[in-house]
Amino acid sequence: MKRLILAAAAAALTLAMPAAAQQNYRFAIVPKAMNNPYFDLSRDGCMKRAKELGNIECIYKGPVEHEPASQAQIIQDLISQNVDGIAISVADAAAAVRVIKSARDAGIPVITFDADAPNSARQAHVGTDNRAMGRALGEELLKIRPEGGKYAMISGGPAAANLKERVEGVRDALKGSKWIEISGSPTYSNDDLALSVQQMQDLKTANPDLAAIIPVGGWPMFVPEAYKSFVNKYKSEMDQGKFALVVADTLDVQLQLLRDGYANALVGQRPYEMGEKAMDILLKLKKGEKVDDIVYAGIDRVTKENVDEMLKKK
Repeated sequence: MKRLILAAAAAALTLAMPAAAQQNYRFAIVPKAMNNPYFDLSRDGCMKRAKELGNIECIYKGPVEHEPASQAQIIQDLISQNVDGIAISVADAAAAVRVIKSARDAGIPVITFDADAPNSARQAHVGTDNRAMGRALGEELLKIRPEGGKYAMISGGPAAANLKERVEGVRDALKGSKWIEISGSPTYSNDDLALSVQQMQDLKTANPDLAAIIPVGGWPMFVPEAYKSFVNKYKSEMDQGKFALVVADTLDVQLQLLRDGYANALVGQRPYEMGEKAMDILLKLKKGEKVDDIVYAGIDRVTKENVDEMLKKK
């Protein structure tokens, strides 16, 4: 009888006690620049996945503009705040090595997304096969104008490993073709949207016979009015097939510009999925689970033929 009374008391106590609190985590996602709308999608993916998981807080914080030193300081601040994990789109691969090591030394899991630092202590990378993306940009140009001509590329930060790979991918695709890259290509906009449009104009002014420009990031299209002002000057050349614009990324504004005839093709990444996957990977690392070294989110090729379909998905 005494045993029955004790068992009943224990059961009652168990029911009265709240369930064990779920472990909560704070994961930070650090973009290259917060004034770049491309990274807004990674933020949105991060926030959505954190809400689904229930025990994750997604902290989105980075430099306002593309400034590697500012990014490093923000990461150092996050280390001081003892966050539970950090995902970084690395602005300068060489400069990031020290601050990533500092985070790891503090016991904080670190991964990269979008732009990698493969020679650092980061534990995984989620992003795009950037060389393949560059090849896709070059291949789309070959479809548009197989007879070739002179072309130029616009890049972002010269130290960004992901952008270097895209540039090399474009060159891979166009090697052996009749396309010739002009001297001074690529130019570097440092993710400055207005500057990227100005560089397009400067390239075309200095090289009137330039037959194509390939921005390996979507920067000029992120300021649509300035971009349209540039394209309108050469719209007749585009309509006659004498000038082509093949641009990286597939944000809504870019798809609309493509639909309206302001570009020939887009090759897009999937930054939203990167933000989602970053949360899953950091959670696994925090729990001591193994993760893949590289996770690719995939790419999308968009032309006039499938742009309406892509817009419906957004």
